[in-house]
Amino acid sequence: MAGKIRQIIDEILNKRAKGNEMLTTIIQSKMLLIGVNPNRYTLQSADDPLIIAKLEKLTKQFNIFPD
Repeated sequence: MAGKIRQIIDEILNKRAKGNEMLTTIIQSKMLLIGVNPNRYTLQSADDPLIIAKLEKLTKQFNIFPD
């Protein structure tokens, strides 16, 4: 399934930043620190299990649960 990484990134940004540009930048910086460049992934990007695991760990840190 392609695009799962982008979906997780968007979900984190939508639920945590809620449109606040400063928070969006901070969260994207946090993603870069854990080794995920959010600008690199699109809905057509192939899914990498390592990146998905990193993002799922981040969702747990932010207390974000899938819908």
